[in-house]
Amino acid sequence: MSYFDAASSAPLHPVARQALQASLDEGWADPARLYREGRRARMLLDAAREAAAQAVGCRPDELVFTSSGTRAVHSGVAGALAGRRRVGGHLVVSAVEHSSVLHAAEAHEAAGGSVSRVPVGRTGAVDADTYGTALRTDTALACLQSANHEVGTEQPVAEVAESCRAAGVPLLVDAAQSLGWGPVPGGWSLLTGSAHKWGGPAGVGLLVVRKGARFAVRGPVDERESGRAPGFENIPAIVAAAASLRAVQGAAAEEAVRLRALTDRLRERVPLLVPDTEVVGDPVRRLPHLVTFSSLYVDGESVLSELDRAGFSVSSGSSCTSSTLTPSHVLKAMGVLSEGNVRVSLPVGTTAEEVERFLGVLPGVVAEVRAKLGAHTNAGSRAGGSEEAAAEVAATGSAEVAREAGPLVVDALGKRCPLPVIELAKVIGRVPVGGTVVVLADDEAARLDIPAWCEMRGQRYVGETPAARGSAYEVIRLA
Repeated sequence: MSYFDAASSAPLHPVARQALQASLDEGWADPARLYREGRRARMLLDAAREAAAQAVGCRPDELVFTSSGTRAVHSGVAGALAGRRRVGGHLVVSAVEHSSVLHAAEAHEAAGGSVSRVPVGRTGAVDADTYGTALRTDTALACLQSANHEVGTEQPVAEVAESCRAAGVPLLVDAAQSLGWGPVPGGWSLLTGSAHKWGGPAGVGLLVVRKGARFAVRGPVDERESGRAPGFENIPAIVAAAASLRAVQGAAAEEAVRLRALTDRLRERVPLLVPDTEVVGDPVRRLPHLVTFSSLYVDGESVLSELDRAGFSVSSGSSCTSSTLTPSHVLKAMGVLSEGNVRVSLPVGTTAEEVERFLGVLPGVVAEVRAKLGAHTNAGSRAGGSEEAAAEVAATGSAEVAREAGPLVVDALGKRCPLPVIELAKVIGRVPVGGTVVVLADDEAARLDIPAWCEMRGQRYVGETPAARGSAYEVIRLA
């Protein structure tokens, strides 16, 4: 079995396992006590803090350990906002932040604060100048991830940090995805991380608050971890987290070169092997181990299930794999195809042979899923103007098609991704060049995937209008 989902949780690093086992016998006591066992526990905790601070690039007394990366984000956002409440209640985030940041922003709004969400381009990166214009005199805090968790795009942290410094606004960086590859550059004020993302044990996060950054703890104040992380420290897990962070950073430069070559191979060959596939994310400014692509005419959940059956563990941002049936907020903000979305994130030690085996399996998996859904690898081109495409629709009855005064109307109401796009591809050839097809759909993913299909297939997307049920998506045939 090849595990290709390190961006969700990396396998436990051997150094983390060794450190965890070694510290279980020494780190169980209360580090706040003065007796021998307590002093041993305190020495382990202090050493772990120093090691983690060195890896992050901060002072040991600026770093505290939390019970998770999410807890670090929530505590960091709440504490920074509270510390600057006299300045104002305005928060700035990017549209592609991790859900932990977005949930904190929603809670801030619910409490009466205001939030500006900075858009991103098709690569998933914010524009530093655009981000800077979102800062106001009443901005209490700005948040920006170091690299995106779904598509791997690195954000211009240093440039945004400079804009924040000029405006007198602290910047919180969610470094969960990138910290294992090295310290985050730039003049940030707060930083968060999560140990299980770099091969440490789950249940350990870190929060860094630079000296001089205003910070007020929200909720009951505990005497542990400078009052910023209540509860008894899990010292063996903390020791393992710090040890593994130093270990992975020590090997990061060499491993990044090796894994980038593998993900470059995936970026190049997947679109060649799987027709109608779009690789998303920045091709250059990206994490070395992560590549994401989306394929037309496939159900993401089926693709993931078939890949799992073939021995590959991958993840997806497709609405087809979500209980909410809404596409990933990251893909939506980027304006790229969401259906058939696959994220491959290679853990340390992944071999070229594993990647080659994945490339050998993937085309057959996608073709099989397309066939089950009544689509084909050349569905877009076949629907481009052939009599065969029209005959197929008539024979299968896969969509309710009505020829009204003017446009060809496809009723895809009640159909979930990728079926609305499949129906569109099948009938586009029934109208002449310059003719119009209107797709009626009530699937949230259609709002993203129909425009993306038009861009990929060389058709013109006119826009969306409300319908009695769902929305009407208008497409003009150009090819």
